[in-house]
Amino acid sequence: MSRYGAQYGPDITFLGVDACDLEDTASYADADVVIVGAPFDGGTSHRPGTRFGPQAIRQTCYLAHDGSRPHLALRVDALKDIRVVDAGDVEMYSGDVETSIASLEEAVHKVAAAGAVPLVLGGDHTIALPDATGVARHLGFGRVSMLHFDAHADTGHIEFGSLYGHGQPMRRLIESGALRGDRFLQIGLRGYWPEPETLAWMAEQNMRSYEMTEIGKRGLDACLDEAFEIALDDCDGIFLSVDVDVCDPGHAPGTGTPEPGGLSARQLLDSVRRICLELPVVGIDIVEVSPPYDHAEITAFLANRVALEALSGIAARRNGISHDPAGPLLEGR
Repeated sequence: MSRYGAQYGPDITFLGVDACDLEDTASYADADVVIVGAPFDGGTSHRPGTRFGPQAIRQTCYLAHDGSRPHLALRVDALKDIRVVDAGDVEMYSGDVETSIASLEEAVHKVAAAGAVPLVLGGDHTIALPDATGVARHLGFGRVSMLHFDAHADTGHIEFGSLYGHGQPMRRLIESGALRGDRFLQIGLRGYWPEPETLAWMAEQNMRSYEMTEIGKRGLDACLDEAFEIALDDCDGIFLSVDVDVCDPGHAPGTGTPEPGGLSARQLLDSVRRICLELPVVGIDIVEVSPPYDHAEITAFLANRVALEALSGIAARRNGISHDPAGPLLEGR
């Protein structure tokens, strides 16, 4: 599992950060965050193209790829204040889901075991299964809670004759014991799926879903405040999984299963920053960016900024900053 580089296109790192090789532990021994590409779209149910997501997320920016991004609101430079390195893409053949997710799980586990936070750039949402499992293998099954931003619950059982796909990873994570159903918080659900049987299964697992109807009525901050309390109860860390289709297609058109009526880009960015500033985040993935269906790189720009907001929140938390300009004044500032 040596550094593969980029599976599609030139071997570039995220905005110019240093490269590392997962076979050379010295290359990421001092890393706070390791970026891992997961160019897989073999689990898509509608529009493909997310195999090109990692490349787009790494490079879509109008600023120089110089390994520096000072955050205006938080007054940190996450690419300098903490050690961020890029391991390149895990080789993932979209025609072989089981081999692909096994390779990704091993890569994520290596990062977590080294004491770094894996930031995985997808890829379709199939990858959440190996991503969260790799982290849970290090911290302990049942010790990691999930904050899952998505239009869809991704709790399907068997789709197209397969246990694996982008509509099923959350069920597989709970069934395996890697994550607990009662510490599984979903934010932004809407639309016309899943069917009653799947909703009943979710209720049996004590999952908590904040649908867009509830978010609209109560407000996003109130829902997040409640979700944070649940996520922190009897768990040691938070895995953050962001499907860009949580946003309205006007803000994220380049995705495989767009669903109107979602969060705005601003709401998503503020939420991700809050999570990484206020909570002990131990793993992140950003999924479902499909460049072939993007317009003017709108979705790629958003996903790049989701990554930067997450990194900036982690950097601010480690620097002792506890004031989020998008939220209330927190203790210790």
